Amino acid sequence: MSGSILAGLAACSNETSKTLPILGSRDPVTKVVDGKTITDTLYHTIPDFELLNQDSTLITNQAFEDGVYIANFFFTHCPSICPTMQRNLLKVYEKYKGDKRVKFLSHSIDFRHDSPSVLKSYAEKLGVTNDQWQFVTGSKASVYGLADSYMVYTKEDSNIPGGYDHSGYLLLVDSNRHIRGAYDGTNDEQIQLLFDELAILLKEYE
Repeated sequence: MSGSILAGLAACSNETSKTLPILGSRDPVTKVVDGKTITDTLYHTIPDFELLNQDSTLITNQAFEDGVYIANFFFTHCPSICPTMQRNLLKVYEKYKGDKRVKFLSHSIDFRHDSPSVLKSYAEKLGVTNDQWQFVTGSKASVYGLADSYMVYTKEDSNIPGGYDHSGYLLLVDSNRHIRGAYDGTNDEQIQLLFDELAILLKEYE
């Protein structure tokens, strides 16, 4: 996990408040309001994006503005962590299926092979039956750049099975595009923590 994520967790986590931290960098911003100088905090935010989904439709960040979403990075023929990670994320999808407050966004890091039709077949085999979970592809620069924004690791590596190396974290993102949690998608305890903290985050919107 990124050191900045760990730092954010250590600095902001507070079990008694039942409010999730905002992970990543934060910068003080000084401005004048009604003649008074105040200092506000500018939090790390996922940038605007435009990617092609499994239905060959362009998907932008605006599709996720009305609630929270869980993002991750994978590729369809991944022989290592992806099958476990996606099956665990499917458990979350199945619990919240039909709940418009919760969406899912899986970014393929295999920009050569994972075309929309390949992603469509993958989604159907996984058990995704509505547009609540988007599987997206794009140029290497756009997808790998987004991975950096989510503070996760992605890399082409011909020396490992599948040809790509990446972390298996599931990122919980709020409606302001702030990362509110990061969970190891291959770890059962971390998946339970995701369930628990997703419920906490949703209470902010009640």
